[in-house]
Amino acid sequence: MKSIGIRVVILGAAAWILPGYAICQMDSTAVLISSAQTSQPGQPASEQITPPSEQDSAQNATDNRQVVRDKMFLRGAAESGIAVGKFSQLAVEKSPSDDVRAFAQKMVDEHAKMNADLGRVADSLGIMMPKEMNKADKAEYTKLQSLSGSDFDNAYLSLMVREHHRAMREFRMESNTVNDASLREAVDKDKHVIHEHLVEVNKLAHDKGVPMPEHAHNPEPSPAPPSTPPSI
Repeated sequence: MKSIGIRVVILGAAAWILPGYAICQMDSTAVLISSAQTSQPGQPASEQITPPSEQDSAQNATDNRQVVRDKMFLRGAAESGIAVGKFSQLAVEKSPSDDVRAFAQKMVDEHAKMNADLGRVADSLGIMMPKEMNKADKAEYTKLQSLSGSDFDNAYLSLMVREHHRAMREFRMESNTVNDASLREAVDKDKHVIHEHLVEVNKLAHDKGVPMPEHAHNPEPSPAPPSTPPSI
């Protein structure tokens, strides 16, 4: 009778312990299966999903770099436009050549307009634009002031060739990366104006016998026309 009681107690304890053990085993198996599905040893890295937070961080970093590029471009374009305007105003006053003075007046007018257009875009982006020439351009201006006659024309036209080649390069680079719609529109429009200036100053310098850098003999190809949204 006593042994029967002991067996009943043992069986009861087993009945209480075994279901819990089975549940633990099932939970462990589920965890292992889940882990195996999430990251398989043979799974290529390219097929693994990047968490959204990492994707957002990468996109934000890219956007921030573009914002910095846009700011540097706008400030550089403004400084170049100011310098071209100042050099050209001096040419309007000092050049002995009608052709050079006419070209110089065109540079004063059109670069002032381009700078005004870029200034409005910069304002919309919260970017502060420079209001005067940089240190290097001020030094060039001082040298130009000291010249006269054909020496002045030669120096002025050489500066115009250099400035417009540099501007063309910077505008092309910006047009390849810019995301902001208003800035892209301004860049695409101004690229064509700069290219026209470049062709014109190359011809004028050639006609005046002004020595030019090697790249000036092979002017930049004309940029594609700005894209126009289809009419509805």
